[in-house]
Amino acid sequence: MICGIDEAGRGPLAGPVCAAAVILGDNFRKYLLKDSKKLTASRRDELQRLICVEAVAWGVGWASHTEIDEINILQASLLAMKRAYEEMMNRAAEKRLLPFGKNTTAIVDGLHLPDINIPCTAMVKADAQVPEVMAASILAKTERDTYMEHMAKLYPLYGYESHKGYPTQAHREAVLKHGPSPIQRLTFKVVN
Repeated sequence: MICGIDEAGRGPLAGPVCAAAVILGDNFRKYLLKDSKKLTASRRDELQRLICVEAVAWGVGWASHTEIDEINILQASLLAMKRAYEEMMNRAAEKRLLPFGKNTTAIVDGLHLPDINIPCTAMVKADAQVPEVMAASILAKTERDTYMEHMAKLYPLYGYESHKGYPTQAHREAVLKHGPSPIQRLTFKVVN
């Protein structure tokens, strides 16, 4: 079995980084999964619900904006991936789905590997090639977007509902005008 792992939110100036770990069953071969960045928001939401119901196992993990500032974005992304994998394993244990099998391996999108207890392979652009990683990409993106939409209600001056914390001109201007929001990544430059 393959566990796909991916993250969302490395590039924003605010908010957490979110990762997901997913093991799909054979039933997913009929669904047209894609990299989350190539799907509409409504299609991502539809697939997110499907993944959460029909995947063999899944989990989501986070690293906060303060953790990002403390350990850097790469280490925070790997930490979120480890947490996502652990959450997936905890969910599987609760449902008595363990063990998945001795041949379970992880494919992680990118160049770096989280510290987890199964064999891992890093693969650049895995989120465009491996269905399990595509599913993880979709979960991570939808979970993070939902979080940032909630933050938009708490901090309406920053426009998080539209840019999700990414470094748009509107986001940069809001930070310069109002100062950093409570979820701002203080080690990231607002102005280049």
